[in-house]
Amino acid sequence: MKLHKTLYTSLILLSAVSLTKGQEVKNQEKEKVVSEEIEIIRPYKPVLAEAFKLRRSPDLENIKTYRAKFNYNINDRKLELNSDIQKLQAQQLVQQKQAELVNNYVKGGVGSLGTLLAEAYIATGKDQALQAAGFFRHFSQEGKLNKQNENFQQFSAFGRSIGDKATLNGRVNYERHGLYFYGIDEANPTLNPNPEKQALNFFELEGEVINKFTPNENALNYTLKANVYFFKDNFEAKEQALALTAYLNKRFKNFNTGLAANAEFGSSKDALTSVGNNILRLNPYLRLQTNGVNITAGINITQEFGQFSRSKIFPKVTADFTLIPEFLQLFGEIKGDVNRNTLKDFTDENPFLNSNINIQNTVEKLSISGGVKGNGGPGFGYKARFYSKKIVDMPLFVNNFNTFNKFDVIYDNGTMKLLGIEGEIAVQISDELKWTGKLNIEDYKPASEQASFFKPQMRASSNLLYTFNNKLTLNANVVLQSDSKAKVYLSQPQTLGVYPTTPDVSKEKIVNVKGFVDLGLGADYKINKKFSAFAKANNILNSNYSRYLYYRNNGLNIFGGVTYAF
Repeated sequence: MKLHKTLYTSLILLSAVSLTKGQEVKNQEKEKVVSEEIEIIRPYKPVLAEAFKLRRSPDLENIKTYRAKFNYNINDRKLELNSDIQKLQAQQLVQQKQAELVNNYVKGGVGSLGTLLAEAYIATGKDQALQAAGFFRHFSQEGKLNKQNENFQQFSAFGRSIGDKATLNGRVNYERHGLYFYGIDEANPTLNPNPEKQALNFFELEGEVINKFTPNENALNYTLKANVYFFKDNFEAKEQALALTAYLNKRFKNFNTGLAANAEFGSSKDALTSVGNNILRLNPYLRLQTNGVNITAGINITQEFGQFSRSKIFPKVTADFTLIPEFLQLFGEIKGDVNRNTLKDFTDENPFLNSNINIQNTVEKLSISGGVKGNGGPGFGYKARFYSKKIVDMPLFVNNFNTFNKFDVIYDNGTMKLLGIEGEIAVQISDELKWTGKLNIEDYKPASEQASFFKPQMRASSNLLYTFNNKLTLNANVVLQSDSKAKVYLSQPQTLGVYPTTPDVSKEKIVNVKGFVDLGLGADYKINKKFSAFAKANNILNSNYSRYLYYRNNGLNIFGGVTYAF
């Protein structure tokens, strides 16, 4: 038994030793294999795992159909067949930033000859249905002659309301013109040592109603307007007037028929004179508009009442023919009217007016005009016309015999004939350079006077504008006027302010008033969006010219200033 145990024990130990040595030999071989790099290249053979199979056959006897449940509504909709070409929808552009509008500005400037300028304009925003604005301006200058001072003030305000059916316009205006009767006779410079002061005040109110335009061919258009003004000078002259205007027009396709009516009521008073001057006008007409043809035919019926009383009927015909659209158009007019003379109109033309002016109306018996207008290409526009007028009792200015530096009004008794031509040209050479020019040549044939006083035969004006860059703009203007005639009385011609209808040439002489050339230059410089500077020079040639006898205009004067926009 012990032997068997010993034998088993020996075998076990021998096996353990052998296993240990074999393991050591294998570890040595493994280390040897790992230390070597062996590259094996062979095709890749994927091995798929065994699929899981259903060990169950389908039930072929279950033939029940599956029905899904749906919820739906049937809409009763009409089938529309539209084979027309669909309108293409334009792609919406990105909304651009609106430009900032500058509605208001103030301007101020000073210069030589005591020049002072103040100006302001204030307006509402961009609401097109409701608009309002106000304007103020002051300008004054002092010449080198004794009391050659002049100042002008103006204040205006207007409003407009555009409604669904009509447009309402309103305006209030005040003007004041201050000056001295500084006229000097070069032959007798001491005749006017202390010139009198004059101030012309004008106040005006105006209202207007215009119906809104409609494309209806048979629409009825109307306009109603009322204007009232008051005028007063620094002495005793006063004037007030009321003007009422109505306009009706009915369209029938290419034809228009209508009536224009106007009534003027006025009164002029002074220390020794008082005149009530009223006029009523009726103008029925018929108009044809078709294919470049526009013809209006009517009559003008006038009735004067008050200080004067007479009735007259005049023709009133206008015609436009478009021969080449936008390039050539012929136009013509035949008309007549009674022109109501007023103190306001006289002082606007000649502010050195005397007191106790004789007021009477002027009759334009027949006025014929015609010409051409149009465009000669991009940036070129033109207009040329001739005119012939027959005027009865045309007003003229003459120097008073006792007070040479004040002007009276006389009337050329009879029918004066006027023949003239007029031309206008506008040229835009580029976006930077623009030029405009105007020319009038007139031939007067007076009725009873020796000449049409202070009526030059030639007048011309021109303006040149050059934009140097987006900041600097230069401009130049020139005014030309030919010689004119004036009448000087050698002895007292009137009685109590009334001049004889037939002049006495033995008691008067004709004086020549030289023509002139007035050249001006100006510049505007934009500092930024808000501020800009300006400069202007007038009468650069420094010529001592006169528009009216004994009244010399200012010489060279230069002024400048700053404008602020907001």
